[in-house]
Amino acid sequence: MRLCARLMVVFIFLALLSLQAGAQDFEFLPEIDIYAKLDSNVRLSFQAKRTKENGEPTQAEIGPSIDFFVKPLVHLKKVSLYDLDESKSRLVAFSFGYRYLPSPDAPAVNRFIFQATPNLPVKGGFLFSDRNRGELNLSSGDLTWRYRNELTVQRTVVIHSYHLTPFGSVEVFYDSKYHKWSSTDLYAGARFPIRKHTQIEPYYEHQNNTGKKKPQQIECFGLILSLHF
Repeated sequence: MRLCARLMVVFIFLALLSLQAGAQDFEFLPEIDIYAKLDSNVRLSFQAKRTKENGEPTQAEIGPSIDFFVKPLVHLKKVSLYDLDESKSRLVAFSFGYRYLPSPDAPAVNRFIFQATPNLPVKGGFLFSDRNRGELNLSSGDLTWRYRNELTVQRTVVIHSYHLTPFGSVEVFYDSKYHKWSSTDLYAGARFPIRKHTQIEPYYEHQNNTGKKKPQQIECFGLILSLHF
């Protein structure tokens, strides 16, 4: 726990530092996710991160979620054995959450999240996940909605006795503000478990935002610290 506390302090420091150091076409996106298991099919989570998405200004995003799982499948448990995220071992995972998004140069956003993610194991030890996420965004009295679909493929790799999980994904956004598919994001990264309850996830992200009149491309480096209890 002492190591986790130290990692959290370092991570929060990097997040605060990056709010001042972000460039227009390159972003550093730190994130902390904390998960607390209530029973075999329900868990609570809390997320704090820096976000830059869909051509919007860079913002912080903070808030809780509650996750519901269907019963695990034996084959899914084998494929995701070394991933600390228990949702990967379930055929379908549902999530309901709230996020508060303050910003120094834009009105704050209150975001309500509804999410369903089916998982499909295939031959060769690969796991496909299809996250379907709906968002209601309330800002300055205006209500907008957004749909996001993210398809991810991952496979655990063994190096001596250590297990890590590389992944790649593509995510598309439909935004009611623009009345069209407004962004396509590509991700590549890996998850590295550290001890029993801690996992880090560095990743690269390329964004192609076409919602506004002037298209925008952004390169991002993200770093996620996940704590599972």
